[in-house]
Amino acid sequence: MDPCPFVRLIIESLALKLPQATKRAGSGVYPSTTPCYCTIKLKSFPSQTALLPICVAAVTDTSPPDSAAASAEFHLDSAALRRLSGKHVTLRVSVYSGRMGRTCGITCGKLLGKIHVSVGLGGAEARAAVFQNGWVKLGREPEGPAARFHLTVRTEPDPRFVFQFGGEPECSPVVFQIQGNIRQPVFSCKFSANRNERSRSLPSDYTTNNTRGWLRTFSGERGKPGKERKGWMITIHDLSGSPVAAASMITPFVPSPSPGSDRVSRSNPGAWVILRPHGFCFSSWKAWGRLEAWRERGPVDGLGYKFELVTDAGTGLTSGIPIAEGTMSVKSGGQFCIDSRMKDSALGSLSLVRGFVMNSTVEGEGKVSKPMVQVGEQHVTCMPDAALFVALSAAIDLSMDSCQLFSRKLRKEFWHDEQEFL
Repeated sequence: MDPCPFVRLIIESLALKLPQATKRAGSGVYPSTTPCYCTIKLKSFPSQTALLPICVAAVTDTSPPDSAAASAEFHLDSAALRRLSGKHVTLRVSVYSGRMGRTCGITCGKLLGKIHVSVGLGGAEARAAVFQNGWVKLGREPEGPAARFHLTVRTEPDPRFVFQFGGEPECSPVVFQIQGNIRQPVFSCKFSANRNERSRSLPSDYTTNNTRGWLRTFSGERGKPGKERKGWMITIHDLSGSPVAAASMITPFVPSPSPGSDRVSRSNPGAWVILRPHGFCFSSWKAWGRLEAWRERGPVDGLGYKFELVTDAGTGLTSGIPIAEGTMSVKSGGQFCIDSRMKDSALGSLSLVRGFVMNSTVEGEGKVSKPMVQVGEQHVTCMPDAALFVALSAAIDLSMDSCQLFSRKLRKEFWHDEQEFL
């Protein structure tokens, strides 16, 4: 099982030094309290925007900034690397002072200057490289002192395993490993929806060490009769038919107790537990992670989620470390991502290696979903490791359905013993 070549283009250590106003501010002199930001653009990729910290210490060409912020990363897959191999692409950074956004199609901020950095991608999948590291001047100095901008631009290899579901997770599809134009089956899925009994696969310590109340809703005391989605489970099998990972609905998805509500609320989320086989016996499981999901209110209808890594503190009590949290559009979907650069101190027992962990595509509500899963090579030592991320991907995809408004009927694959009760 070989990974696909990926490269991360990283733009970090961003900081801005503005000229100090020694007299009434005029052209080319900016007060240090001015909010500043930059936009970062790479050919064929969506532009990214980052707020800039203001550096107040004296600046030399070799001194690092006294404050800095990681800003942007572009992920280049094997197709992008083939397209850009042997070429130098230009990274364009535009620095602004003032308010972000646009009014009547015109950028609100005042342009302080632009920086162009040439990035060579030849051999980038095999070795790291630095293309810019230091201070550069912004604008011209004849009208006054120039602002200075610090950035580091570098690439690093980031090989990943790529998997794709052959169909929607609730349809019990085959999962393929993708290597260029080759699609090789590596897992199969089995989805079940049994509303009348607790999953037989749950580890026993969830009943004996229920200090966090993770099973509190299986009795149904929070949900109204027929107004709950529970008992869903998807099991990942290897090619020999042995179960190697699973995602089981540990807390039913029920509508908010607010009168007339038909949505799963943030204060009352449903949850999945991600399981791996315990020891050499496939009849018992051990919890690996826990995923909560809910329906966000706001100007954009969203699926909210939080994933935490389950750990054993040595006291026999199960606890969790949050490592991913966010919202994605219910209409257009998005990507579920775990990246240790965002929370490297929280990854703990997942890995001591910094970098990308995984991401998975999620289609919007009502759309056909065949999740594409990418997993960092350093996080996969065997097939069951990869299966855990595949199970997690299935859980976040199924959460789009389990958080669907209760005023709408689910497709037949989700019907329980007789029918979907409304």
